[in-house]
Amino acid sequence: MIYEIDGAPAYTYTGGKPFVTERPTIAFLHGAQNDHSVWALQSRWFAWHGWNVLAVDLPGHGRSGGPALATVEAMADWVLALLDAAGAGKAVLVGHSMGSLIALEAAHRAPERVGGLALLGTTWPMKVSDALLAASKDALPAAIDMVNIWSHSGPLPRPACPAPGFSVTGVSRRLMQRLAEQNPDQLFHTDFSACNAYANGGAAAAGVRCPALFVFGARDVMTPPRSAQALTAALKHGKIVSVDAGHAMMAEQADAVLDALIAFAGPLGTGG
Repeated sequence: MIYEIDGAPAYTYTGGKPFVTERPTIAFLHGAQNDHSVWALQSRWFAWHGWNVLAVDLPGHGRSGGPALATVEAMADWVLALLDAAGAGKAVLVGHSMGSLIALEAAHRAPERVGGLALLGTTWPMKVSDALLAASKDALPAAIDMVNIWSHSGPLPRPACPAPGFSVTGVSRRLMQRLAEQNPDQLFHTDFSACNAYANGGAAAAGVRCPALFVFGARDVMTPPRSAQALTAALKHGKIVSVDAGHAMMAEQADAVLDALIAFAGPLGTGG
């Protein structure tokens, strides 16, 4: 489905289902140098089990036009505008990495629009090393390789992978390369700079009143669970789930992530 926001096309994957106002809505927000496809299993399950699904491509990513937005705050405003364009009065927001910060800020800016908040592979502050920021600007192939290696718990597929021989690292690396080819205007650097600069996470988390879920990868070295203590302390009522995966948990442990989201969002969906 393609909407228009600020004069540019905004793409969302819907799982092949039309938007029905009476159904609950769940929006999936991807991380840096990614697109909607990282949510392939999780988004499709919800689409075929009674939910409106909006798995977005953020501006400048995938099929969405316009330049990449430079701040988490601007991306949160864009997500809220997308909910308006789709006709979703309220939604459960599910965000991974950079997407988790966007979901958190959107809940802070418009609490009445967010019925639940699921934050995967999250931390705050989400600081990025100077070396990686520099590489994302001046040595992009090396930066992609670094992040791809650090995002996975190992080179071999985990048991939950879709098929024997399926390479989660290879798919992730090619996705990042393809996005760089589609949008060569330093997309990676823009995304990582936005994560690095976001300063409102503590205040935003402290104000969240809707149901909340944290999903951490036990082997995550990009956003180690211990680094999220300030965030989990600020959002005290958030439930914490750990899965045996690295940062790219939606692919490495697809079923475990889906199970956590079903257990979290199911009661919210039945409540309208």
